[in-house]
Amino acid sequence: MNANVKRRLFLKGSLAGGAVGVAVGAGLLAPQSVLAAAWPAAGFEAKKVPDAVKGALGSATTEASDKITVKAPDIAENGAVVPVTVSTDLAAESIAVIAEKNPTPLLAVFEMGPGAEGYVSTRIKMGKTGDVIAVVKAGGKLYSARKGVKVTIGGCGG
Repeated sequence: MNANVKRRLFLKGSLAGGAVGVAVGAGLLAPQSVLAAAWPAAGFEAKKVPDAVKGALGSATTEASDKITVKAPDIAENGAVVPVTVSTDLAAESIAVIAEKNPTPLLAVFEMGPGAEGYVSTRIKMGKTGDVIAVVKAGGKLYSARKGVKVTIGGCGG
């Protein structure tokens, strides 16, 4: 590629990026309004685990399952950064991650696309020692598994 072609591509990209930035700044593009309908606000505002599960996934009734694996450290030296991985053999429609002892226990809800592997990995914040709970929605039913994590330094203001 010669220098003129590279320069033109750079200018096109810069202008397109600038136009998108102006549109977002002016309020013409608002991605949050597109996602607002799917946002499970009741789940994220809930103070108790059953209320969080019901608000996020539509029901508070879960069934324990050995087809879900929750990987997290036995001892988290810093509760502000706790790595968590959830995997399942179930045909997951969604996966929720909950920290049982947090003031607002629901931490994340992952919507899985058709044919997606039942696997998520993230970092969470835990205020104190407790269980990390994974709730998997599959076939219209809710399944759960939990893993205890001891927190030595709290991440939620602890």
